[in-house]
Amino acid sequence: MRSFAYFIREALGNSKKNFSTALGAIVTIFLSLLVIGVFMVLSLIINQLVEEVESNLSIEVFLNDNALESDVSTFEDYVNSLPEVSQVVYVSKEEALEIFKEQSSTAAIAEVLDGNPLPAKFQISLNDPEKIQQVVDAVKATDTFLLVVENPESPEQSVKYGQSIVDKLIQVARIIRIVCLGLVLLLVFVALIFINNTIRLAILARRKEIAIMRLVGASNGFIRGPFLMEGALQALVGAGLAIGAISLAANYLFKQTQTDNMLAWLPDIASLLWIIYLALLAIGFIIGLFGSFWAMRRYLKV
Repeated sequence: MRSFAYFIREALGNSKKNFSTALGAIVTIFLSLLVIGVFMVLSLIINQLVEEVESNLSIEVFLNDNALESDVSTFEDYVNSLPEVSQVVYVSKEEALEIFKEQSSTAAIAEVLDGNPLPAKFQISLNDPEKIQQVVDAVKATDTFLLVVENPESPEQSVKYGQSIVDKLIQVARIIRIVCLGLVLLLVFVALIFINNTIRLAILARRKEIAIMRLVGASNGFIRGPFLMEGALQALVGAGLAIGAISLAANYLFKQTQTDNMLAWLPDIASLLWIIYLALLAIGFIIGLFGSFWAMRRYLKV
């Protein structure tokens, strides 16, 4: 216990003597962990958004007004028979128009429509949204598909589904991961350089004291302890600053959910933030210890 208190006291003293380099190490660790933390939060948000979009995915097949009822019924029975399909709902032309009128963004347009140009349609819900493309391909492959769809000459235009939205979200997530990974690697390397320089200066400043400690028989662990503690403390301070910044940003973002229904699902990830905070502390601690070990291997021969 006394040795631990000694390590902390010496680490704080060394940081004070080399304040500028210690501050540089703390700032770079803070920036590194902030980028890592933001990346983790963005990943959570994007994953949640993808799940929300996927849970609302459905396939809409628009029907020809002149399609035979027997063909429509046969087509419906076929779609219902697919194991990936959970429900098939028929929406008539009249129901489609009423839905169109109820939507605030299209209500004004509905008022000036001449008649009812909207087609009837089938809304197909899935057991597994990830298999939406498989179901679309199966629907298009049936013989009755071209007999019932609104535009048999361009059948792709008669089928609407949101897989492209999910694909774009996944693509954006992949780009964010690559960019953040590059920034993280760069900043972590810079942080290690700063910690290495800080510990090097501390070793040089105490070289006479270290020589005396060797003569009186001090153990290698006792000599190395203050330097390891110094790197760890600087890393933990940087991690604390990163956690504080992310926490403030998250609290602000969650407050926006009270007035923005589009973000109403964001508080669901709040319970996972503590995992990110623990991860940042662990990563910062590892960076601090590794930077200290790196410096001691080069400059401290004990």
